[in-house]
Amino acid sequence: MKVLGIESSCDETGVALYDTERGLLGHAVHTQVAMHEAYGGVVPELASRDHIRRLIPLLELVLTEASCTRLDIDAIAYTAGPGLAGALLVGASFAEALALALDVPALPVHHLEGHLLSPLLANQDEALDSDGTPTSGHQSTAKLSFPFVALLVSGGHTQLMRVARVGDYQLLGESLDDAAGEAFDKTAKLLGLGYPGGPALAKLAESGKPGRFKLPRPMLHSGDLSFSFSGLKTAVLTAARARKLSEADRADLAAEFQEAVTEVLAAKAVAACRQQRLSSLVVAGGVGANRRLRQRLDQAMAKIGGRVFYPALELCTDNGAMIAFAGSQRLLQGELPVPAQGAFVVRPRWPLDQVS
Repeated sequence: MKVLGIESSCDETGVALYDTERGLLGHAVHTQVAMHEAYGGVVPELASRDHIRRLIPLLELVLTEASCTRLDIDAIAYTAGPGLAGALLVGASFAEALALALDVPALPVHHLEGHLLSPLLANQDEALDSDGTPTSGHQSTAKLSFPFVALLVSGGHTQLMRVARVGDYQLLGESLDDAAGEAFDKTAKLLGLGYPGGPALAKLAESGKPGRFKLPRPMLHSGDLSFSFSGLKTAVLTAARARKLSEADRADLAAEFQEAVTEVLAAKAVAACRQQRLSSLVVAGGVGANRRLRQRLDQAMAKIGGRVFYPALELCTDNGAMIAFAGSQRLLQGELPVPAQGAFVVRPRWPLDQVS
């Protein structure tokens, strides 16, 4: 079964074709970073218009890479939320119209579910049943099976979830204010770095020395699994205003900020695994590509005899492959999608634990 995946929730246009027997056949992503750079952030209307321009060329590119035609598509999965309303509407309308034209089913997918399941795609392109056997029938070397704890960490979300199986998600804790990625971007702006700020701050932090500036570790000892990063951003602002920062100061401040965020994320993730008595941690979302975060998580989980699973680096940001894969797993477990009828709903706000 070949499932086409379409992602358009924010500023990346992603298209991919996933085969439940052969794995990922092709995928392509267009990022709008250069277009939004002049504005210092994503402009929703511009994002929507660019998705319109990119979808058909990306579809043709993916089909060529996969040596397939449109008639080979058996189902279409698309991001129905959460995200920017206009951007979601572009991808959803394109997917539903194409499904109607091809007379194949269309399947709305939760954006975060795509991220959450993407490490399974990276590990032998297959998901596992609760007993550890691959749903696709192939032997797996990934050793990732349900249930597990997932840390979803991106520009819009910071959440810890218990994942019992595909479609069964329990929220354990989340950020009470800024997401971790949002805090990275805002702090980068305070330090005069370019857009997107998160990767720029992480790069600057590589040349800095943490500890010279003292920043708080918000809610590190709160006793629960909640996060808060807005106060950390304010602490950076206070430190920056206290003196004229040299380039070395900026690097040290960036390094200390990164240490603070990653320390809290790692501590809470390990606490969630202990609480749930699970030894597998899945990390997904754009911030999951942060090198320091990966180091901390690997070390912390190793201490409790656990293991961390990540998506491939190219699948950390938004992409169509994760949507195609999530859709395929729902179809494999027997979900019956509604035949394309030209009507659809997008959900800009859609809690993951409300996905059935």
